[in-house]
Amino acid sequence: MMLANVGTADRIIRIIIGLAIIAWSISAENLWWILGAVVLATGVFKFCGLYKVLGISTQGSTSK
Repeated sequence: MMLANVGTADRIIRIIIGLAIIAWSISAENLWWILGAVVLATGVFKFCGLYKVLGISTQGSTSK
């Protein structure tokens, strides 16, 4: 199960940067859109595999 490890500010930044990379890549006709898609997906799904490996979380504390 993937637990969210990407916080709100981090998500917004990732989504904006991901969309910007995709837009630039399409106009430049190169394959950087793949990186943009990965960055965008980590923002949309609130999960970053690299954060998990490194034990990082920007999610903040969650009360249960």
